[in-house]
Amino acid sequence: MSDLSSKFIEKIKSSYAPTGSYIYLGAGILDGQVYSDAEVNLSLKMMNRHGLIAGATGTGKTRTLQLLAEQLSDEGVPVFMLDVKGDLSGLHQAGTVNPKIEERAQQLNKPFSPSGFPVEIYSLSGKMGAQMRATVLEFGPTLLSKVLDLNDTQAGVMAVIFKYADDNKMPVIDLNDLKKLVSYLSEGAGAAEIKESYGSISTATSGTILRKIVAIEQQGLGGMFGEKSFDIQDLFERVDGKGTISLLNIADVQNQPVLYSTFLLSLLAELFNTMPEVGDLDKPKLIFFFDEAHLLFKNSSKAFLEQIETIIRLIRSKGIGVFFCTQAPTDVPESVLGQLGNRVQHALRAFTPNDVDALKKTVNTYPKSDFYQIDKVLTALGTGQALVTVLNEKGIPTEVSATMLTPPRALMGPLTSADFERVIQASPMYTKYKDVIDPESAYEILTKRINEQIAAAEQAKQEAAAQKQQQVESKSKSNEKSIVEQVMGATITRQIGKEIVRGIFGMITGKKTKSRGGGLFGF
Repeated sequence: MSDLSSKFIEKIKSSYAPTGSYIYLGAGILDGQVYSDAEVNLSLKMMNRHGLIAGATGTGKTRTLQLLAEQLSDEGVPVFMLDVKGDLSGLHQAGTVNPKIEERAQQLNKPFSPSGFPVEIYSLSGKMGAQMRATVLEFGPTLLSKVLDLNDTQAGVMAVIFKYADDNKMPVIDLNDLKKLVSYLSEGAGAAEIKESYGSISTATSGTILRKIVAIEQQGLGGMFGEKSFDIQDLFERVDGKGTISLLNIADVQNQPVLYSTFLLSLLAELFNTMPEVGDLDKPKLIFFFDEAHLLFKNSSKAFLEQIETIIRLIRSKGIGVFFCTQAPTDVPESVLGQLGNRVQHALRAFTPNDVDALKKTVNTYPKSDFYQIDKVLTALGTGQALVTVLNEKGIPTEVSATMLTPPRALMGPLTSADFERVIQASPMYTKYKDVIDPESAYEILTKRINEQIAAAEQAKQEAAAQKQQQVESKSKSNEKSIVEQVMGATITRQIGKEIVRGIFGMITGKKTKSRGGGLFGF
């Protein structure tokens, strides 16, 4: 063994030597040789300092997620992770030995012990696992605007709608509630009600929001909003001392990346808002793996990114670690990347100018090494190998090590259809979240209010009609009296009246009236 090899082994051993519980990642590689004594470990105590698992497609990122989840489960730490392709369900079943695994075990000088783990499978559609839901209110206006792909103006309107619902103690549970609110506040009595305190909502903006809500429903994903809402305490389950691995299976909604990545963030936000402060623990309470992380940050607003940054910065004090999994570190904003203390970097490819630029930026994020040229190592790593640096128990970055990763012990692939169905049907979570609950919420409250307004308007209309009829009748009587008065007051009427009176009085007094002109009847 050369002096350089001996120095490398001693450096790795001293750098990756936690005193408490830890995850065994693998063994160091130098000049193509695996040194089993140069163990690369990750302290459980430091896993709430978050992490990044990156690398090009096909370099083994998913299996790295799997081996981390397995060992965390062994330590009694629950795990939540995204199952993009549906092939992590195999965690429930013990793996099988094959020549490649045997070779890896010999290189690491570690026996391979196949094992299965407690798994819960969830789904946003309810078709691939237990239905995972959140209420519209739990999502909040910022995340919901992200899901609906709203512009700044539309997002501002969404914030107004939530403020109105909150001020009026109006629960917004599902998309029917939201649609009713949007319609009510953009026209008629609702529009008049909010104009002074909240501002007006144009029909064009409300129409756009409504169309985007309907689009979500047409894709069969309306069921992810509603009750029974997912209880985050279910993520902390343990079975026989092992932490449960909760998988969100999105194999049937892969074409909706913004939706499922935002849903994950909503869960993370709820954990942040509800879990108590615990400070630094010997091992985390939960590790949250955020696969396909680049989809979360793509085309995100400033407010959205600020919300993510705040959650990542502060959630570690709740005993929760978050690991982002993506193709390149440059997929993650610098404000978030700077908080990810543990790095497992699989191979990067430099086929295009953008790839070369990403490689240079990635190299700059690693500590200097006495043993590697980082850029050359990153492009030469094989499948199941990674460049690792983590935080030691003092919070100091460890020596950079090209690492042969230990193989997962569970099945590396999906369960058979029959086994998959059995796992789901046997799950208490499937039963717990199967049925939809429809409590009184904004839809019912507004429907009742609108009906009352319609009834009141109808009553007012009837009262106005009755009053008008009364006025017509009164006017008619008044007109009849007026006609008699007019007739009696006319000149000819007055003249006739005088003649009649004169005639009457003439008869009484016995006087004869003189004839005017000595007509036929003259006297």
